[in-house]
Order: sequence, then C-alpha cells, then structure tokens
Amino acid sequence: MNTSSCIGISTMKPCCRILIGYRISSIFGVSHIRSNHKIVNNSSKLHSKSKLSCYNDAKCKVIGHKKGVIDLNRRAFFASGSNWGESKILGKNKLGVNKDSSRGILVIPHVASDFRNHSTSIDSHVNEKGFESIYIQGGLNRKPLVIEKIENGNEVVKEDESRVQVNGSGVNLDILKDLNENVETESEASNIEKEAWKLLRDAVVNYCGNPVGTVAANNPADKQPLNYDQVFIRDFVPSALAFLLNGEGEIVKNFLLNTLQLQSWEKTVDCYSPGQGLMPASFKVRTVPLDGGDGTLEEVLDPDFGESAIGRVAPVDSGLWWIILLRAYGKITGDYALQERVDVQTGIRLILNLCLTDGFDMFPSLLVTDGSCMIDRRMGIHGHPLEIQSLFYSALRCSREMLIVNDGTKNLVAAINNRLSALSFHVREYYWVDMKKINEIYRYKTEEYSADAINKFNIYPDQIPSWLVDWIPNEGGYLIGNLEPGHMDFRFFTLGNLWAIVSSLGTARQNEGILNLIEAKWDDLVAHMPLKICYPALEYEEWRIITGGDPKNTPWSYHNGGSWPTLLWQFTLACIKMGRPELAQKAVAMAEKRLSVDQWPEYYDTQSGRFIGKQSRLHQTWTIAGYLTSKMLLENPAKASLLFWEEDYELLENCVCALSKTGRKKCLRFAARSQIGV
Repeated sequence: MNTSSCIGISTMKPCCRILIGYRISSIFGVSHIRSNHKIVNNSSKLHSKSKLSCYNDAKCKVIGHKKGVIDLNRRAFFASGSNWGESKILGKNKLGVNKDSSRGILVIPHVASDFRNHSTSIDSHVNEKGFESIYIQGGLNRKPLVIEKIENGNEVVKEDESRVQVNGSGVNLDILKDLNENVETESEASNIEKEAWKLLRDAVVNYCGNPVGTVAANNPADKQPLNYDQVFIRDFVPSALAFLLNGEGEIVKNFLLNTLQLQSWEKTVDCYSPGQGLMPASFKVRTVPLDGGDGTLEEVLDPDFGESAIGRVAPVDSGLWWIILLRAYGKITGDYALQERVDVQTGIRLILNLCLTDGFDMFPSLLVTDGSCMIDRRMGIHGHPLEIQSLFYSALRCSREMLIVNDGTKNLVAAINNRLSALSFHVREYYWVDMKKINEIYRYKTEEYSADAINKFNIYPDQIPSWLVDWIPNEGGYLIGNLEPGHMDFRFFTLGNLWAIVSSLGTARQNEGILNLIEAKWDDLVAHMPLKICYPALEYEEWRIITGGDPKNTPWSYHNGGSWPTLLWQFTLACIKMGRPELAQKAVAMAEKRLSVDQWPEYYDTQSGRFIGKQSRLHQTWTIAGYLTSKMLLENPAKASLLFWEEDYELLENCVCALSKTGRKKCLRFAARSQIGV
C-alpha cells in the first residue's frame, strides 16, 4: 500500500485539521499522484480510524491515511461564508433560481425529470455568488387574519338563531362561526410551525463554527441520550429538506462535504474492513485535547460505520440517502457546481462501485443483512427488502443524472442503465400483489423445473397469511416487503412503497393502487397518528422467533408496527406526485393535533397509534423536520416536483439479457412496459 501525506489550504474559517489519509487505488484507473506540495511525515500517528478535527490555526491540513483518490489541487472543504442566522433564497425570481444561472429548475408537477447536460469538466456552471446574494426576513412567520369580535350594536336586528340583519344585509352567523374556527386553527398551526422551527434550529450541530447537521433528538431532560446526540445521515434528510425549502442551503452543503470526507476512512471490525464507499451511519462532534499537551482543545468528527451499532450492522442506506440528498440540494438551490467537484464525483462512484459489485446473487435487487436500514434491529427483513430496493433505485436514478460522462465513467453509466432496467422489471413483476395476483399465487403449482416456470421462486400457496385474505381491498395493492427463493414477506412496509411511488419504481397503475390501498385501509395504516412503519405487527411465537424476543420491538411498538410521524413528509411527496394532496393534508392535520402537545415523539405505540412509544425519545428531530417539510411541500407543490421522478421510458427499452438471441426464452421485460398507464 502506497501512502503519502499532503497539506491543502481551505477557505473554511476557522480552519479545520482533517486527520485522514488515502490509499492509492486503481478502481477507476487512477495512478499514483505526484505533487510538488510539501510532504509531512506523520507515520507515527497513523491509526485504523482517524478523526476529523479543527482548531484555531491559520491553516488547514490533510494528514494521514485515506482510501480512494485525492486531487491535491482541490480544496479539502468548500463552505459558504454567509451567516447561519439569516434566511436565504437562491435567486431573484419566484422559483428561487439565480437568473444568471444557465440551469433551469423543473417546477411543473407530473413532468418527468429530464437529464441536465453533462459536461466533461468540473468548472462551475453556477455563479457561486448567486447562492448568497439575497436574504429574506421572517421566513414562514406569517400573521394570519384574526377576527377578535363581532360587533352587534343597535343596528343589529335578530331575524332567527342563525341570521342577523346588519345595515340591511343578511349575515349567516354559522358562516362567521366557521370563519372564526378556521382562523383559530390557522393561528394554532402557525404557532406549531414556529415552535417546530425553533426546536429544529436548537438541534443544529456546529463544527469549526459552521453548521453541519442536526442531532437525532434534543431533549434537555434526557439524561442518557445514548447515540441520539449524534448526526445520522438518514435522520438528517428531512431536516436538510426543511432547510433547503426555506432557502437555507449552507448547512446541507457542509453536511454533504463533511460526510464525504468521512467516507474514505479506515473502518475495521474484528480485523476486517468493509469495501470502499461505505458511508457512516452517524457522526458526533467531540472536543478533545490537542496533541502537544498544552491544554488547547480541538473539535473532531467521530464517525460510526456500524462498529458501535447494535448488532454491528453496516448502514447500507446511508450512502443511498447521501446521493438522494446531493441531487435534492442541486435541484432546489441550483448549485450544480457542488456535485461536479472531483471529490464529490469520486464519492458517488465509490458508493456505486460498492453497490454494483458482481456477486453470486441471481437477482438485480440489492442483497443485505437484517437491520441495515431505517429498521435497524432484527425484524426478518434480511435478503432483498423493499425499502433498500426503492432507495437503491432512487440513488441509481440520481447518479445517472449527476455523473459527468467521460471515458472514465461511461462503463459505470452503462452499468447503471442496465441495473435500473433489470431492477424496475424485477420489482414490478414479482413484488406487486393485489387481489388478482394473490389469487394467482393461491393457485400456484410448485416444484416447477423449467425455464418457462410460472412460479419462478417456488412459492408455496400456504404462505399466504390468513390476515391478508380479508385485508386486501378489491381496488388497490402494494409491493410486498421481501422476496427470496421460497419466501414472500407479505407485510406492508410503508417507506419502501412510498419511495417506489416517488422514484417511479412502480408503474403508474401500481403507484395509484398503493395510495388506493392506504386510503382504503386508513384505520390500519394511519389511525390516530401517521404512519405505520409496517403492517401487521409480528405477534406471539412469530415475534419470538423472528425478533429473538426483542423487548423494544414488541407487537405494535417501534419497528414492529409502530407509528412514525417522520414518514409524513414522504407520504406528502408521494401524494403530491400522484395528484392527491388531500390525503396528505388529512394526515398532516391529524398529526398537527398531537405532535406539539406530545412533545414531538419519535414514534407511537398500539395498533391505532394512540400512545406515545414506551421508549420513544421526545423532541425527535426528524419528527419535527418531517412535519415542517410536509407543510412546505403542500404550500408549494412546485418544489415537490423537484424531488420526485416520472416514468423513464428509455429504461424499458434497455434490455441486456439477450435471451431472445439464444432462442431459449422470450424476454419478459416487455411485460413491465405493457403495464404502464393500465
């Protein structure tokens, strides 16, 4: 292993010392880097896990080991110099786009996200000054119309109980009563939003004087925060969207760049290191004594890649969320220069290389272990869970838009296209169930040994659970939770189904069917608090065997059928895409009645979601941010269109299986195309 060290100058103030290093890699055909920069010998301080640190100095340094590739001519960080306390918009027109920018932003719902023109350089196409050019005051602090009282003097003559005459004009008192109630409701909602914004800002974590994320929960009364005082990648996504939609992009940019630096560190568990590209589950800003023993303190970023997590599970979804957030940042701010940086492009490729590595699997879906996503405890989702497939598909579509196409990336882009095509067909064809499909499974023949087998995964009809027979509505359906040889997990997992809608992993008919099912089964999936993370809960012997008797995942609690308000923003995004915002408004209004009163819990328990979770943290940040993001998306649906995808018909034309050429079998991918618009 070739190692070297270098010093790079950054514009971030106060400057940060980044204790990292790199290993020369040939993954992307990059040879050893030579530079005239001063080399610092730091071999005596190399560790398997370094820390990102900052201290009061005039320079920034890059010291130590780092996997992957570093361009010594690039800045270690890029941070906006604007003040965190001010609200910002990104240009002078109504869309928040810099008029001087050559890029446009899609603002019309139901229009497919088209690809921006890729360049072969990393030069900025956006005027960087435009990002900080305009400030607005007040944000969402709107003052609703308030009617204090209704005058009834001598000119008021009573006609009946519901109508009065004022200066000869009839006035319906019922209408005035409704108006007052609506004004009071709006005022209460406004106060809740103000409270939510204050709590969200109180949860912000600063590193070297710059905001870099939000803690998972910020309850001052919590004496044992465990790891809830850390910044989680998946948890920060709704916070990031709330800030972006409010015109505050600096914290999101800092978060993306700092977590990118953490990606390249050494990660070791029991003398084994996972592949390059793994993003941490979380990180924490710690204050430690500076080397030298003079009493000076420095801030360091201490990441967790799963080596400290319960069960020691790598966070597979962290890298996928990072890519999704990177695209959202560019779409909302118009600052595409960030995603075109060399280090960011390298980070995208490292994540994709980790996900697209060839293995023994016969399926295009991503194979993961239990607990590798939002459901981070044992819940029987090992294999090919829908949540990972939906996020994987979304991340592939994001990468397809953001990767700069050149000789070094053209093979990777081709692999992305092939995987997108195969994955969309696989999920649409084999994960979808409705009344018709369940009836087909009920009549399946088993033990078919043939290339033309109908029951390709040898699913036994007795696997159909008794609850599903009466639960599935006549209209609507959903994507099952998991699919493996001889096994279908028929549980409804909300996040995976919602992201299938958002990313167009499902067909238009399937996406509509998912919302139809949620509406038809509102009392089961929403009830008193949106939304169930999965349905139904594992109970009795099934719970004991699958969860191992997990006392936190008891039936209808936490990941086992608990209600999670953070899913509200994803439900809102899906509803807006499908032209059904009234469903999201209904869910938001229901949550609004309780969240503030209950102190913004992490999750709710019981089958109807009536109790605050028995181990639920209060002032949970992604509960707060999910509510704010939902409100802003409903107020500005045009912004929502920047965050979802429409059907990409080119993917359905892209068939690489070559089955028709061998003469063994006709390709079934045309079946997926035939479902569109049905």
